[in-house]
Amino acid sequence: MARVLKELLANDHPLFLMNVARLEQATGNTGVDIRLVGDIAEKANRIMRELGLDPANTTDHELYLALGALVRRDESKARQLFTGTTYVLVNLGTGPISLNIFDIIENDHHHLPYDKRTVAHAQRGLRGEIVRRYAELERAHKDTVHDVAREVGMLLEDDEQYPAIEINKTEENDMGKPYILAIGDIFTDAFITLGDETAKIIKEGDTEWLAVPFGRKPPYEKVDIVKSVGPSPNVAVSMARLGGNAGLMAWIGGDATGEEAVEYLKSENVSTEPMIVEDDKATSYWYVLCYKADRTMLVKSEKYRYEWKDPATKPEWIYLAYLGEDSWPLHEGLLDYLERNPDINFVLQPGTFQFKWGAEKMAGLYKRSKIVLMNREEAMDVTGRGYDSIKDLADGLHELGAEIVVITDGPNGSYASDGTKVLTIPNYPDPAPPLERTGAGDAFSSTFVAAIAAGESLETALLWSPINSMNVVQHVGAQKGLLTKAELEKHLENAPEWYKVKEVE
Repeated sequence: MARVLKELLANDHPLFLMNVARLEQATGNTGVDIRLVGDIAEKANRIMRELGLDPANTTDHELYLALGALVRRDESKARQLFTGTTYVLVNLGTGPISLNIFDIIENDHHHLPYDKRTVAHAQRGLRGEIVRRYAELERAHKDTVHDVAREVGMLLEDDEQYPAIEINKTEENDMGKPYILAIGDIFTDAFITLGDETAKIIKEGDTEWLAVPFGRKPPYEKVDIVKSVGPSPNVAVSMARLGGNAGLMAWIGGDATGEEAVEYLKSENVSTEPMIVEDDKATSYWYVLCYKADRTMLVKSEKYRYEWKDPATKPEWIYLAYLGEDSWPLHEGLLDYLERNPDINFVLQPGTFQFKWGAEKMAGLYKRSKIVLMNREEAMDVTGRGYDSIKDLADGLHELGAEIVVITDGPNGSYASDGTKVLTIPNYPDPAPPLERTGAGDAFSSTFVAAIAAGESLETALLWSPINSMNVVQHVGAQKGLLTKAELEKHLENAPEWYKVKEVE
């Protein structure tokens, strides 16, 4: 059976079969490889029967064409059908065919002929599944399993960050699979950490300035390059980590930075099919000056054409966040798409220019929104209402059209309203002083929406969200600290007694 796995993975390492035998021996000859091959065969045969094919009399080309036809005919049905086939490949004679939905969609959307088909997602999933099944056995030593697997290419460096290795541990660890499309700008960030010997804060009235010696060469402590960030990319990665089905529509240039951004998103199990590449442009690159727990961002957003294009895969949810100042035509195209598809749930997390345009210009999108998320000061600006009453601010956003309103309030916690009640939650306690605050709001917002999209209650969504924010600020960058659902639930189990959702009187 190890030979079947070797063929499905296209792994030509001379020690592959020997190392599978070592794993079997180390775990008491439990027959993991036999059961795994049996599970793959059972799932593959079930899929072929669902497609109207005879598993005993189907050619590789027939199966490949049937997979593409199903995606074109009814992608929503295809996504449901291929739930649980993350690691499934089938070999009918001329090499493996992927039954991973991301490979199937990519093959079809890019019109790839059979001999150019991709199986990368399924092979990555299968590598993770092999390692997972051996590592979870009581007799196994996890480090030994990983070392043996890594030796023959069953566990690659990128695979260790691949969500499927963690997310697929149990069916209960799946938050549900509605397709959520995040839309917004994407950047690469260079985080430059400054120390006390280099920087200080100067206060002038209500403004604080980050100061460094002028005309000198002050040292910095370190630099961290973080790819594929921005509110919408952060949201997409967060939802994928939580086990959701996320895609990203963002604009990149035809440069190496853009290519690296796409590869990173793929490694996080985010669909990049909706990404737009403008070959004559550069990919946006920001510099973040980190001093103590806060940061100053030097921003330069590239000028893209921002032409709306209906996504090839119709999402159940659309999540709109920060876009550049020239993007208004895209907003108009998006609103038209939402009007043509009234069943799509729309989420609005406004950014700089969306606030600048004002509630009147943005009225159609506010009116169409199921969820609107912003902080307290932003809610004051949008509604024109006072600071003192959260209920009044929430009512103002509901009057604009939002079904659910989320308002964050810094150290005072956060609030959510469905129009009948306003709930509040304190911040989850930090285990250590925050290292860097970038992305805390995106982590909160994405967790809240992921929970609602998966059918959770307003109370549960509000309970989960501060936990992801807490963990993000313990790391540099907006994504490194994003949690899986299992990790989030573990923090919830260890929450202090006072960490509870309450109704605002």
